[in-house]
Amino acid sequence: MAFTRTYDGPEPVRINKWLGQTGVCSRREADALIADGLVSVDGEVVRDAGRKLEAGQTLTLNDRATAALAQGQTLVVHKPVGYVSGQPEPGKIPAARLLNMANRIGEGEPPGRAVLPPIGRLDEDSRGLLLLSSDGVVAKAVIGPQSELDKEYLVEVSGQVTEAKLSKLRHGLELDGRQLKPARVTQIEPNRLRFILKEGRNRQIRRMCELVGLDVVDLLRIRIGPLELGDLPEGRWRMLTIAERTALLA
Repeated sequence: MAFTRTYDGPEPVRINKWLGQTGVCSRREADALIADGLVSVDGEVVRDAGRKLEAGQTLTLNDRATAALAQGQTLVVHKPVGYVSGQPEPGKIPAARLLNMANRIGEGEPPGRAVLPPIGRLDEDSRGLLLLSSDGVVAKAVIGPQSELDKEYLVEVSGQVTEAKLSKLRHGLELDGRQLKPARVTQIEPNRLRFILKEGRNRQIRRMCELVGLDVVDLLRIRIGPLELGDLPEGRWRMLTIAERTALLA
């Protein structure tokens, strides 16, 4: 069902700002809806992201836009070391503790008491891109058995990196009696590696490195499929945009 509301403010206001202020969606999501031609004012489709609403004008989000916004909530978090992704054991700090207004980047409301489970593991000693979501469709796309999305990590190690060790990391290792899928592993500095994985076993990269005589000093996840950590500061969070959700599902 389409969303319709008449603006009654005293001064003209940008559409994306008004939608963010009223809690309909974030400004980024509003920009994506406008770009996709899903927003109209008094029956005219809006194409200009800078368009302002005048008092008495009626804004409409069409059925496709409201269907996208009705999906479960997904937050993008830059998890620091020392936080656990999911339900914590006693004495551990959950990443959900970061979801407050002070740590927010952009528009959107924290989930309050709602439980947003993590989509994919990122252990306590690792940092970087983490998704917390109640959107089952996104979860299936990212970690479902048919998912083809890869995950990219920057990993600092101690120990001597050799071509033989890199070859073993790329293929040939087993964990828990099961063969690992081939991994893309490249050396970008003497003790800094880039891992691109198609799976996410428990503490997989750390255990892979241990098998070849390397110890992980730092592990940073920077990408999940088309979604990049980018310049999101450590400890901060933002809403997943409609365009990003669409890209993950594609």
